[in-house]
Amino acid sequence: MAYVDWHMRGPEIASCNCAWGCPCQFNALPTHGDCRAMTGMRIDEGHFGDVPLAGLRWVGMFAWPGPIHEGKGEAFVVIDEKASPAQRNALLTILSGQETDPGATIFNVFATVIDKMHEPAFAPIAFELDMDKRLGRLTVEGVIDTRVEPIRNPITGDEHRARVSLPNGFEYHMAEYASGNTKAKGPVKLDWTSSHAHVALLNLSTHGAA
Repeated sequence: MAYVDWHMRGPEIASCNCAWGCPCQFNALPTHGDCRAMTGMRIDEGHFGDVPLAGLRWVGMFAWPGPIHEGKGEAFVVIDEKASPAQRNALLTILSGQETDPGATIFNVFATVIDKMHEPAFAPIAFELDMDKRLGRLTVEGVIDTRVEPIRNPITGDEHRARVSLPNGFEYHMAEYASGNTKAKGPVKLDWTSSHAHVALLNLSTHGAA
């Protein structure tokens, strides 16, 4: 089957309610039994067919009552208010897992385990990230505030640096792991401190992660 050719490249901030490291990254069950997560991206390079996507941002909030693979999830997406109608449609198509080889991206995989998609919102998205320092913040006023910082040794307080490589990953191939704080007040409510976070340079397309 022929799909629309699309591509997005840029930094990502992600965080969830699991312990540092996130068991999902290793095919294990979630720390607390359920999964609640957020992920957002600044698109530095991108297109969807003839529609340019560079310069836009998006963030998604997700919740599952149990492990992700058991389904029954819900999702809420905010798209950069600067996006034109064509760009909004393009991003919503990509983020809902459409126009993608089956199983090739995190969006396509998540689409199979999400039962409820809340109506999207369009608002300013603030995105700051220093990947090397594992310091970042993603905010949508009145909706979500996520901050990431280095994991620290609980005894000495020294920064602890960890990278994970997933050669066959459908989200990233390499990520810096960090500690995250998130509070979301929208349709999908999130609330945690000193929990798992990772930052990565996403390079996703119709055919998967590069």
